[in-house]
Amino acid sequence: MQMEDDILDDMSEGGEEREVQSPDFIMEDGRELYEHFRFEAEKGQQLLRVDKFLVDRMVKTSRNRIQQAADAGCIIVNGKAVKSSYKVKPGDVVSIVMDRPRYEFEIIAEDIPLDIVYEDADLLVVNKPAGLVVHPGHGNYHGTLVNALAWHFRDNPDYDVSDPRLGLVHRIDKDTSGLLVVAKTPEAKTHLGNQFFHKSTRREYVAMVWGDFPEKKGTIAGNIARNPRNKLQMAVFDDPAIGKHAVTHYEVMESLGYVSIVKCVLETGRTHQIRVHMLSKGHPLFNDARYGGDRILKGTTFAKYRQFVENCFSICPRQALHARTLGFVHPRTGEEMDFEAPLPDDMAALFERWRRYRSEE
Repeated sequence: MQMEDDILDDMSEGGEEREVQSPDFIMEDGRELYEHFRFEAEKGQQLLRVDKFLVDRMVKTSRNRIQQAADAGCIIVNGKAVKSSYKVKPGDVVSIVMDRPRYEFEIIAEDIPLDIVYEDADLLVVNKPAGLVVHPGHGNYHGTLVNALAWHFRDNPDYDVSDPRLGLVHRIDKDTSGLLVVAKTPEAKTHLGNQFFHKSTRREYVAMVWGDFPEKKGTIAGNIARNPRNKLQMAVFDDPAIGKHAVTHYEVMESLGYVSIVKCVLETGRTHQIRVHMLSKGHPLFNDARYGGDRILKGTTFAKYRQFVENCFSICPRQALHARTLGFVHPRTGEEMDFEAPLPDDMAALFERWRRYRSEE
């Protein structure tokens, strides 16, 4: 069971490249939750702890698991999260909610190659390629990372790919490459989820953006919410009452004239956070079609330059963003775990092409 808004929103660069179903609940702390089970207490219901109320009504679910769900804020009574000690009374509407909609179809195991960086009995770290959608959803019922995980765990009787207590702890966009951690036990998912919520994980992204920076390092802070003029985009808002608090720290690694290679460290994890924070400062990600980076935004009007940039778009046909590092405390051993995924070939080739252009210029 996931926990708080950092975990529910993105816990990384976040947000799938598709229209997202509207949540059933938006909590006071900003969590977006979807109802998976719903029970209404009858008029003659005697006062009863909610964990006991639910265990009597749910097949194959232990009281301990229900208590874990309550601790994670996933048990809602009359629209408000409650603890397992809450006493259900007549007329109460009790919901069990998750961070994602219910899968309304069977998840088919598909033999999709996985670049597994690390795996043990508790977790798995995978290097996701660009172009791979994380979760099945409208228009993406097959060929996703979840389908690949179903194949990978097909002989593991303890791993149910449809069980929201297991699986991906965070997500990244379809066309962003890089590291993701997958929990193989409910305890691991709860522990890792806590680390994302408390911002104790270590995450670093590498991106190419349009333009040069007057300052070589800085911090971008601005609330992020869905763009009211385009529901497929997110946007930055100055009004603190709109959206969710978001902070990105950046450092310029290389200045290449019309573009820059930057390192971004996430303090929060909101949908499209790096993409919209950079856009808000006038530096959209290179070839980010959703936010206008797939046009020539800096440089000359010469035909030779235009052809060079078009060739660069072909070399890296997606937003130039890679989740390079991921660090966390192992949920069982307490060991500090740190992983790094090298730049994928398309971004490495893109960077080299711009370096050569800059040196020749």
